[in-house]
Amino acid sequence: MRLIDAHAHLDAHAMKGLTENYADWLSGILARAKEKQVKAIVANGTNPESNRQVQTLAQEHDLIKPALGFYPTEVEKISEEFLDEELEYIKKQKDKIVAIGEVGLDKKYSEGLLTSGKWKELYAKQQAGFEKIISLSEKTKKPLLLHTRKAEQDVVDMLESSSLKNPMMHCFTGKKKLVKTIADHGWNFSVPVTVLKLHQFQELVKEVPLNQLLTETDTPFLGPESGPTNEPANISLSVMKMAELKGITKEEMSDQIFLNYMRLFN
Repeated sequence: MRLIDAHAHLDAHAMKGLTENYADWLSGILARAKEKQVKAIVANGTNPESNRQVQTLAQEHDLIKPALGFYPTEVEKISEEFLDEELEYIKKQKDKIVAIGEVGLDKKYSEGLLTSGKWKELYAKQQAGFEKIISLSEKTKKPLLLHTRKAEQDVVDMLESSSLKNPMMHCFTGKKKLVKTIADHGWNFSVPVTVLKLHQFQELVKEVPLNQLLTETDTPFLGPESGPTNEPANISLSVMKMAELKGITKEEMSDQIFLNYMRLFN
């Protein structure tokens, strides 16, 4: 089989201090991924520091494919000038990256402030930044790897006003009618390992055409067990479950996802 992890955060352990020995952790998960026949891991950046780390990892390991982005709640914290500088940097890297991500909108992070003027100001800043990121994707022709938590409709509305043909919804938990809208546009979904246990992702797999599905781990998050313990090798579990839901073999499922990856990222 040829397996694909279309959305991971391989720098998270180093950036957030989740392990004492990052080099050993990374070496272990890459070895286990190769044993499970994972052929590519798309590592997402979330801010300038994270983006540089992702690029370094990709330079050191052929298995890792770099995506550079700006996480929506990180966009809230910076000036417009700082965002512009990083987007210009990403633009200059377009021939060295496979995607722009992780980017999008997020309403949940500051859910307790939803009714406050401050929250509205911060969310407006997210939206303004996301408009610029959409424009960057249009110019570079690089796919967007999208964070949509509690802001699914807003993300869809903004994409519908663009010329984008190749966005990918990461860990999408929006309403079923939005899943259909996205599928009808021909856009893509990456399905996390929690498809093993969560009915919502199982229904998404059943609903969305095979040629619009990819697999992801969101490493080190969203694994079969609680806590930051997920890794790309677990893609093999997702593929088996998704094949069962689609009524095909795991080989057919993995082959189609690999084709989807090649179409979207290359």
